Amino acid sequence: MPYFLGVDVGGTKTHALVADSTGQVLGFGQAGAGNPQNVGYDGLYAVLHQSVTQALEQAEIQITDLAGAGLGLAGHDWPSDLPPKIEVLQRLGLACPYRIVNDAVPGLVIGAHDGWGISVVAGTGCNCRGWNRERTREGRVTGYGYMMGENAGSSELMQRAMQTVNFAWIRRGGPTALTQALIDHVGASGEEDLIEGYTTGKYAIGAESAAVVFKVAAAGDRLAQDLVEWAGQELGEMVKAVARQLDFQALAFDVVLVGGMFAGGGGLIASLEQTVFAFAPHARLVRLTAPPVLGAVLIGLEQAGLRPTDATRARLIETA
Repeated sequence: MPYFLGVDVGGTKTHALVADSTGQVLGFGQAGAGNPQNVGYDGLYAVLHQSVTQALEQAEIQITDLAGAGLGLAGHDWPSDLPPKIEVLQRLGLACPYRIVNDAVPGLVIGAHDGWGISVVAGTGCNCRGWNRERTREGRVTGYGYMMGENAGSSELMQRAMQTVNFAWIRRGGPTALTQALIDHVGASGEEDLIEGYTTGKYAIGAESAAVVFKVAAAGDRLAQDLVEWAGQELGEMVKAVARQLDFQALAFDVVLVGGMFAGGGGLIASLEQTVFAFAPHARLVRLTAPPVLGAVLIGLEQAGLRPTDATRARLIETA
């Protein structure tokens, strides 16, 4: 029985999973952040070694027993990124056929019905990637968020939220319940203390505070609702860009929604949906419910020349 490895390396955590060709999960391992842009290539090796070793030991096999591997790596953005990552995998002892992809891709492979389409990621940051049915063409954004005008993960949402609060304070914009909600959230003494504390670093108001915006929006605050709708539109624009690259406009394809922001409320998804459907009316929105690492396993199967069946996908999800 051949064995396959899938690895999902993210900006906060790393998951590794071993399964057989039927989709039966045999071993699982986990570690911390592995994006080499943040932890370096020694850090990437450390989390891969920890998580993969755990998964192999639980499966009671050796790394030399693997027939294929798929690796979704955060920070895998450019062709120049590939050689140092190959060196890391050589240090790891991975000798089977493998494929390295951006970490936005495995969620697409396991979340889309046929494993192709577009995934849009909205977590701490945001990203968007697409594959055509044959895996011969990839569409993408840079994945560099606000720097490149690609919004909106939780970090970008909170930047906009604090700008909205500031506009209310300096009377450039109207009042918003976000002000008091964020004062309460960080324990500030008032508006000025909130603004000063945010600009000086006294108060950390970043991605982890996004739930405040969704709560205030759900309570009816118009400016908070505008922020949520803005985020959905921005994410939709990324999907449109990737669809345009892949000539998907007239096709029926899945748009897989990946990341914690999509749990924030219907306003975000409704705005994204409206933006996408105006451009690609046959698109289907699919919320990812399976761990992305399962998609990496399916990529591993393909490296051994196997075509995952619906039964394989279902077995992976069931036994994960």
